Amino acid sequence: MNSEFTIAVHSLVYLAYLPERMAPSEAIADNVSTNPARIRKVMSCLKRGGYVDTREGAGGGYRLTLDPAVVTLADIYRLMAQGSVIPSWCSGDPDMDCVVGSNMREVMDGIFCRAEKQLENYFGGITIAGVLGQIKECKQCP
Repeated sequence: MNSEFTIAVHSLVYLAYLPERMAPSEAIADNVSTNPARIRKVMSCLKRGGYVDTREGAGGGYRLTLDPAVVTLADIYRLMAQGSVIPSWCSGDPDMDCVVGSNMREVMDGIFCRAEKQLENYFGGITIAGVLGQIKECKQCP
């Protein structure tokens, strides 16, 4: 899992929380606890995906364009992090004489692919509005 996914979800939940559903990258960065350049990179992906748009100038920033009750974490995962569960390297070598070494990569690829499908299915049942609802239930919330 990459941190861009977490930043994207946090940013969308934060925008959903705001009455005007809009904030500049600096405000989002403060809330996420990262730098504005990193937020702009993530928000650029979200803009290409149709989840946010931008308003230039004074009072501008990023605005949530979709209903947070219909945007799922699976949508954001597919946009920001799909394939991140599958490691870029796996042990073994298909040309080995050993049955373990020669088949480990293929077996592990299947395991990770199924795990990613299960993760996407799980994320499909969680919306941005649902995450915000869980946050509002936290004891630290006013």
